[in-house]
Amino acid sequence: MLPFARLTVIGLGLIGSSVARAVKAQMPSVRITGHDADPLVRARAVQLGICDDVTDTAGASVMAADLVILCVPVGAMGAVAADFASDLPADAIVSDVGSCKQSVADALAAVLPNAMIIPAHPVAGTEKSGPDAGFATLFKGRWCILTPPENAPEAAVERLRSFWQRLGADVEIMDARHHDMVLAVTSHLPHLIAYTIVGTADDLEGVTQSEVIKYSAGGFRDFTRIAASDPVMWRDVFLSNKDAVLEMLQRFSEDLSALQRAIRYGKGDELEALFSRTRDIRRSIVEQGQDDDAPDFGRKH
Repeated sequence: MLPFARLTVIGLGLIGSSVARAVKAQMPSVRITGHDADPLVRARAVQLGICDDVTDTAGASVMAADLVILCVPVGAMGAVAADFASDLPADAIVSDVGSCKQSVADALAAVLPNAMIIPAHPVAGTEKSGPDAGFATLFKGRWCILTPPENAPEAAVERLRSFWQRLGADVEIMDARHHDMVLAVTSHLPHLIAYTIVGTADDLEGVTQSEVIKYSAGGFRDFTRIAASDPVMWRDVFLSNKDAVLEMLQRFSEDLSALQRAIRYGKGDELEALFSRTRDIRRSIVEQGQDDDAPDFGRKH
């Protein structure tokens, strides 16, 4: 038995279009209605055929839904939910895909006080954006973290768990605030560092942009991939999860200062010990199937 029969996806970019494609592939009998605030995106979604129907308003998209997934920047969650609040069926589950969970839960609860809200975060994505960037296997073998409130009915949580499992994800249940701290380390801080390094390289006097591009080594190329991520989405992530991000950034600054001292005073043993520890972490990530160890990160030459 399918966990849901009528799905609404609001926001048809990379993640939203991937959800729709994955549902079509794994649960073809599910009716998918889509909506996006951008009329050009709506038109493209119709051309791609990723939804059964694409509506001009958020309210129209949710009228028959039993699951609504918000795939919009975390800073827009509350406003979008307010747009469809009066049209939402009483028994529908409202979820999302944002990488900040406590702020999303608070924003949705404020405008949907009587709705069944179960926030979620599929930990998957690419640096690409837009409806053409999505693909049906994006979530396969990736984690999806659910952060249900304490009063969420267990049956509703299990329905959402089953939904994501059918899309290929491994599902974990986590407290929203704990999720935000974990993701500040594993996702948000790395993006902040990438944006900073690429910006620093661009600002360096005496190094032209052509030289930065021409002589980019593998490490810098990897940073530019991360730094190419959707600027609006990541602006909202940093502002919505600012407490956890600032805490992790302070810790990182302290560790960076210690590394600076080790280099300045020639403490090779300290450097080697750190680099050995971080290499072991990389190996653990590969062993757990969260990446592969293809040479040069799988780049084709």
